[in-house]
Amino acid sequence: MTNLATLTRMRVQLALRNRMFYFFSVVMPLGFFFLYCGVFAKGIPGRVLFYLGPVLALNVMGSFWGLSATLVMFREQGILRRFHVTPVTATDMLASSVFANFSLTLPVVFVELASARLLFHVQSVGNLLTIAVLVAVGTTSFGALGLVVASITNTMQETQVLNQLLWLPMIFLSGATIPVAYLSQYVQRVALFLPATYMVSGLQNGIYFNASLWHLPVQLFSLIVWGILSFFVAVQLFRWEPESKIPRNAKLLAAATAIPFIIFGFVQQYNGKVLQDARIAFERMDRADSPQTDMPEKQQ
Repeated sequence: MTNLATLTRMRVQLALRNRMFYFFSVVMPLGFFFLYCGVFAKGIPGRVLFYLGPVLALNVMGSFWGLSATLVMFREQGILRRFHVTPVTATDMLASSVFANFSLTLPVVFVELASARLLFHVQSVGNLLTIAVLVAVGTTSFGALGLVVASITNTMQETQVLNQLLWLPMIFLSGATIPVAYLSQYVQRVALFLPATYMVSGLQNGIYFNASLWHLPVQLFSLIVWGILSFFVAVQLFRWEPESKIPRNAKLLAAATAIPFIIFGFVQQYNGKVLQDARIAFERMDRADSPQTDMPEKQQ
C-alpha cells in the first residue's frame, strides 16, 4: 500500500507539472461542456441536463488516452526500467496510474456539475450517488483500457493510432456526441457492443431521470466486469523494458477484454432497455424545456 500511495502521488505531481495535461484534461473537457450546454442545449436547463451525461462521459472516457501514452513514454525513456529494480510490482505501477487518473478527473467533473447549477440554472443534477459511482467505475474501466493499449504497443506512434481507432467509434456511435436515438437503427444496434454506450447511458439516466444504481444494473455491471478483466490482462502483459517482446498471445488476450460487451450487446439486441431509455430521454428533451426526473415506466 505504501508503494501504491507513493506512486499515485508521484503520478499526480508529474501531471500537474505538464502543461499538456491542463489542455487535454481541463481546458478541453470544459470546452466541450460549454459547447454542449451553451450551443447544443441553447442554455435551456432541461436540455442542459440531457447533454450533461454525454459531457461527463466524454471526460471519463478520455482517461485512456493519457494513461496509454504516459506508460509507453515511460517505457521508451527507460523510466520503467528504473522502477523494476525497486520493490514496486506491475500491479502497483498500473493501479497507481488508475488512481492518479481518477484523482485528476474528479475535480473537473465537480466543476462541470457546479457550473450546470450556477451558470445554466439547472435545479438538480440528478442522483449524485449514481454519478459518483459511475464516474469512479468508468474512470477505472477506461483507464484499464489505456493500460491494455500500452501493453500491446511498442512506440508512441502505434499507441496514438490504436487510440484513434478505439476513440472515434466510441464517441460517434455511443451517444457521446450524437444522441443514440438520432442514429439509424443499424448503427444503434452496433452501438450496443461498445463500452462507451453503457457509460453514456448510465450517466444520462442518473442525471436526466435521477436514476438510482438499482435501476442501472446492466450499465454498472458491464463496466465493472470489463474494468476488472482489462486490468487483469494489462497486468499479465505489462513490460518494464522497451526491448521486451510482446507475447504471441498478447493481442488475443487484449481482444478478450471485449467479451463482456459482446455478450451484453447480443442480450440488448433482444432486451432493448438501453436503447429504449435513450429514445425516451431524447423525445422528452426534444419536446420539453424542463427535465423529466422520473425513470421510464418500464424501469420502475
